[in-house]
Amino acid sequence: MVLVSGSKCPNNCQCQDQEVICTGIQLTEYPSEIPLNTRRLYLNDNKIRFLPAMNLGLLSDLVYLDCQKNRIQEVMDYTFVGVFRLIYLDLSFNNLTFISPYSFSMLSNLLQLNISNNPHLLSLNKYTFANTSSLRYLDLRNTGLQTLDEAAFQNLITLQTLYLSGNPWKCNCFFLDFTIYLIVSHLNYPDEQNATCVEPTELAGWPITKVGNPLRYMCITNLDLQDYIFLLLISFCIFCAGTVAAWLTGILGDQGCCKASYPAINPQGPCPNPPPGNLDSEPEPSPQVSKWTAALDSGLPLAL
Repeated sequence: MVLVSGSKCPNNCQCQDQEVICTGIQLTEYPSEIPLNTRRLYLNDNKIRFLPAMNLGLLSDLVYLDCQKNRIQEVMDYTFVGVFRLIYLDLSFNNLTFISPYSFSMLSNLLQLNISNNPHLLSLNKYTFANTSSLRYLDLRNTGLQTLDEAAFQNLITLQTLYLSGNPWKCNCFFLDFTIYLIVSHLNYPDEQNATCVEPTELAGWPITKVGNPLRYMCITNLDLQDYIFLLLISFCIFCAGTVAAWLTGILGDQGCCKASYPAINPQGPCPNPPPGNLDSEPEPSPQVSKWTAALDSGLPLAL
């Protein structure tokens, strides 16, 4: 073993020609005393749970990092902020449940990323690959992913190979944009036939690279049962609102009529039946009154 000049080597590791190999030595944490000029670091087949950003950041010349088959659960913001020259990163066969949106934000030179076989990694943020614009190879096999946002791949203009098999893909309308991306991007899908839908039942077993057109038909031209129920409920609510409004209008109208026509008799109660005849015309005089009126007009004495 040839040690790197002027530097130490972690216990039980091998250090040679800017390469540090700590494979399968039962490490439970990131090793100390890694030479600062290391370019290739092998930490695979250990029990490491966490990657410290500060320690990694000291390896500014690092281009190759293999962390597969450990127990890493989370990759936090800016974990790789200091290793901006990194071109190869393997995080496969870990216990990843969360990858921060900015975990890979400084890895603009990254060419190959493997996060496969992390079965509890159920989702990826749409900004996860926002700054990995040089990425050519991406492995997402057996990660537990159920859906992906097409926006997460917008900046991957150099991507060539994508692995997607072994995931329980839910091919619903939220998945539509990503399936269209798979069609128009013309990527290489080596495991295409094994990357299939599990839902809905109509598309179960379909390769997700082939489901774009039927899914678009289902989402754009057809309505699901839930959509019909929703529309029915909306119609029923509108009908009920109209009925109540009409009833209230009738009640208020009747009360206004009563107050205007019979304010003294029944100011608040229901309108009584109006008396016969014209309420606005004067009553007709009796025949006797008419006779007296004619006599007075002619100057004759009244005959009682």
